[in-house]
Amino acid sequence: MKKTSTFQNGLIWFGAGVSLAEILTGTAFAPLGMAKGFAAILLGHIIGCAMMLLAGLIGGRTGRSAMETVKMSFGQKGGLLFAFLNVLQLVGWTAIMIYDGALAVGGIFAIGRWVWCLVIGALIIVWIAVGVTDLGWINKITMAALFILTLVLCKVIFFSGNAMVGIDGESLTFGAAVELAVAMPLSWLPLISDYTRDAEKPTQATWVSVLVYGAVSCWMYVIGMGAAIFTGEYDIAVIMVKAGLGIAALIILVFSTVTTTFLDAWSAGISAESLSAKLNGKKTAIAVTVIGTAAAILFPMDDITGFLYLIGSVFAPMIAVQIADHFILHRDRFAVAADARNLVIWLVGFIAYRLLMGVDTPVGYTLPDMVLTVVLCLLAEKAKPTKQM
Repeated sequence: MKKTSTFQNGLIWFGAGVSLAEILTGTAFAPLGMAKGFAAILLGHIIGCAMMLLAGLIGGRTGRSAMETVKMSFGQKGGLLFAFLNVLQLVGWTAIMIYDGALAVGGIFAIGRWVWCLVIGALIIVWIAVGVTDLGWINKITMAALFILTLVLCKVIFFSGNAMVGIDGESLTFGAAVELAVAMPLSWLPLISDYTRDAEKPTQATWVSVLVYGAVSCWMYVIGMGAAIFTGEYDIAVIMVKAGLGIAALIILVFSTVTTTFLDAWSAGISAESLSAKLNGKKTAIAVTVIGTAAAILFPMDDITGFLYLIGSVFAPMIAVQIADHFILHRDRFAVAADARNLVIWLVGFIAYRLLMGVDTPVGYTLPDMVLTVVLCLLAEKAKPTKQM
């Protein structure tokens, strides 16, 4: 099979980071002010990207897809639960991203939102048809255009000469802001191994992928936060209209949506292959895009905060179990039907995450939940050591 270079992996995750959803999430940080808001963004990304890195390293070291690595901790049938949940969240992400992109473009070019949903959906299918290893020059040109246009957007927001706009109160606590920053890299955690496993140099590709994504994601959050603070405007499309970006805005919004959502749909296909060998990854990815496009046309998806927290509550304790097993305990349960112990620990971690959502800590609740889950794994192994198979 054709392998991807480290540079190609970097480009893939640059495209994942340049995302309208991340810019829109960044606007929520405005009440904290630039300094405090940036600190929350940075801390959240350090936590989230560290987990993403470890997940990617497991896939890179074993040559397995994300959901196949999950089976190393939860067994063959146990892993199916997470593959199913991952496909569901990726269908959700595909719909949300298409909805956000179409809504933003529709705010600039007054054509029906459903038209833009169809345009974005069609472009994603083109990306899928070409395939992740053959995007080559298409990805390079697209990323170069997005890079230049996001620089233009930064200039419009931060160097427009507008005075700072006062934002009353702190509707968002620092801990909640950290959690919102953790949420984005955490949402990519069940996907990254789908790409690092096909890299020529898996370890190097994982590091580059995570560092590029982390830097670009922080940048998108800061653009969103800056837009709200400097212009008092929470709708990025309106800012682009005011700046007279026109066609440039169209390119940013459409292609940033396509390059990010492509990864969601593509990985949904790979995860589906973990559910059943009869499913074809590429065909499933196209089906997911069609479903996501239809959902984006039919349903409103304006507030994704609850969706982000739900993803965190499922996948944070999952990766914590994997980290404990792979890096500390060196357990491999790939050959067993299901590892009941780890499934129970994951369930405890899931419940703990939901309970921690009511507790405001300076580091959010993903990190405390993951530490708790890892400790439970270590205590369980000490109480009853795993027999070597």
